Amino acid sequence: MLRWLTLEAMKRQCRIELDFTDEDEWLESTGEAEEETVLNILNRSYEDLIETYGKVPVPVVQATLELVDKSYQHRSAIGTQQMYLVPYTIDYRIKNYVKLTSNEQSNNTRYGCKNL
Repeated sequence: MLRWLTLEAMKRQCRIELDFTDEDEWLESTGEAEEETVLNILNRSYEDLIETYGKVPVPVVQATLELVDKSYQHRSAIGTQQMYLVPYTIDYRIKNYVKLTSNEQSNNTRYGCKNL
């Protein structure tokens, strides 16, 4: 179940006609996966985002949409030449929302996102 993304927003981001439904199931599944990816990078739960900010911050929504678009354009691994695990623009949008903890290793290091 999508938490903050909508099918319409993902279609617009991926430049898919709104009445074209062949990709809907794939988009919804990918949207869920990318929302979870962003939560892992942020070291937060969805409930924590809502409690802290009152809603999912717009930069977090936009970064998640960008991840969906990247997945839509490249349905498999992009390649071994990719320099960053998280694209710079996505990193830049969400790094202010990363929850840091003092007594345990954050998800950022665990997931290889040392550039956050």
